[in-house]
Amino acid sequence: MTPVCLTIAGSDPSGGAGIQADLKVFHQHRTYGESVITLLTVQNTCGVTEVNVLSPAFVRKQLEAVITDIPPQAAKTGALGSKEMIAMIADAARQFSFPLIVDPVMISKHGAALLVEDAVDVLRTELLPAAYLVTPNLHEAEALTRMKVSNLPEMKEAAEKIHLMGAKHVMIKGGHLEGASADLLFSAGCFSQFPAPRIKTKHTHGTGCSFSAAITARIAQGMDLNDAVQKAKQYITGAILTAPQLGKGCGPTNLLTECD
Repeated sequence: MTPVCLTIAGSDPSGGAGIQADLKVFHQHRTYGESVITLLTVQNTCGVTEVNVLSPAFVRKQLEAVITDIPPQAAKTGALGSKEMIAMIADAARQFSFPLIVDPVMISKHGAALLVEDAVDVLRTELLPAAYLVTPNLHEAEALTRMKVSNLPEMKEAAEKIHLMGAKHVMIKGGHLEGASADLLFSAGCFSQFPAPRIKTKHTHGTGCSFSAAITARIAQGMDLNDAVQKAKQYITGAILTAPQLGKGCGPTNLLTECD
């Protein structure tokens, strides 16, 4: 049986992030990808100039259509755009029979807001309790916990706080750390670190989307969480290393990187 993955996220017409990136990652991991689009953007590698959030009622119809016909083995969220959208997804997720990976996208790589400020409370109180895994970067972890997160001890404290908000497992991405990069997973009361070399490049558009999509694909295949994160880390590191140098700005990674 072919594993099925679902992404609930926004559209990036340049193809490096969002729905487009997630589907490429699912395909590369030999899973069948389906998508529910939450918002449309006008963007390229140089920036985001417009965001159009779709109606939550319309998005729910998309969600119900795919789940009732081709139920996934795992799903992920990306940019959701509004508190109403988050509340709707959270309500639907309470009935999911599959794990949900929440990538709490708040700003684009170019600094454009993809989630309005008053939606963070709804994400914190309604969506996190439905999450199998949540994958914030340092800035998103700060927004969720209202504390500074800039080093490993603070990452550990933030991960425990986010877990107490209801997320079963928490992985804080350390790509914005000073010096060496290391992601931190808090699972079953234990911490695991996933270090990676610091790669000097501007072509990192969509790394958060692609990383969480790779984890989702591995979970859909039945892999243990720690192994899924490790394999996803290897994939995204390779994707950054071999970025195709596309675009005039912050370009995409190489989503065609081989997976084992």
